[in-house]
Amino acid sequence: MAERGTWQRIARRIRVPMGFVFAAVFLWLARPTPTSLLLSLLLVAPGLWLRGYAAGYVRKNAELTTTGPYGHTRNPLYLGSMLIASGFGAASGSWWLVGSLAALFLAIYLPTIQGEEAYLRAHFPGFDAYAARVPRLLPRLRRAARDSGGGAFSRALYLHHREYNALMGAGAIYVALALKLLMERHAFLNRLARP
Repeated sequence: MAERGTWQRIARRIRVPMGFVFAAVFLWLARPTPTSLLLSLLLVAPGLWLRGYAAGYVRKNAELTTTGPYGHTRNPLYLGSMLIASGFGAASGSWWLVGSLAALFLAIYLPTIQGEEAYLRAHFPGFDAYAARVPRLLPRLRRAARDSGGGAFSRALYLHHREYNALMGAGAIYVALALKLLMERHAFLNRLARP
């Protein structure tokens, strides 16, 4: 149990820096095509929307959030991140990168989720009842019965959590992938033009 707790703490601390390291490796190894970039939007756009929507509900460490997307899945922020990562995996055109993304998510986010659930269980008496009604990750189609306290989307919370950074980051990755695609096509055309 102590080993799992140690890895949970490590995973929680390294998830953001590892994301930047993986993004650099990803951009270096990716082989995007116009089709893969367009198809990736089918996962990236809903992932960004879900993260933004969830950020407008959650009051971290202050209350157990059960409204909005939290009535469908206990971890809409991580589900959104997984959709985004899957979309970029598809954009890369590399099965190796898709597999690496999946392994990274399992190694980093599963222990992080488990650690956060332990915290919520210890600090919010209603967590076990909530967890019995709402799945950990894959969402239920119908919202679980609302708990008292309500809660509506808050633009102020969205801004407070700086969720717009995910949108800017995704935009930067798309720009980098598009530039890489253009440079590779330019290099290919130059090779063809040589006598």
